[in-house]
Amino acid sequence: MQRSKLLAGLFACILPIALLPAPASAQYYPAPHPRRQAFLLGTAHVDGVTDHDDIKVGRYEGRYHAIRLQVRFAPIQFDHVVIHYGNGTAETLPVRTFIAPGRSSQWIQLPGRRRVIHSLELWYARAQPNNPARPEVELFGAP
Repeated sequence: MQRSKLLAGLFACILPIALLPAPASAQYYPAPHPRRQAFLLGTAHVDGVTDHDDIKVGRYEGRYHAIRLQVRFAPIQFDHVVIHYGNGTAETLPVRTFIAPGRSSQWIQLPGRRRVIHSLELWYARAQPNNPARPEVELFGAP
């Protein structure tokens, strides 16, 4: 009898503790990669099989530390770009990449601090010359 009372008392004490919710365990996930704020600086079209265009950006569009090229309508084969800065200097970047429509290049970091971009020369070609769609490239800048 004594033993059954002891077991009943022990059961009465343990049961409420067993019914308590388990302590929450923290879940750690990597911080989300912040998306860069991007501004459309201009557009150009590939009119022939090969083409060379100059996108005028302008002094009052702001200062940027990276650029990205985005393609629409038909694929483009890029050879190189020449960035003309607001201080009169220029830099040739060998892009040499194929970009499909709806896709974009990686962000291209500009050397030094944020720079004023006066214009951007594009040297490119239609990746599919028989495609009737007129390829378009959009230039984005990240401040």
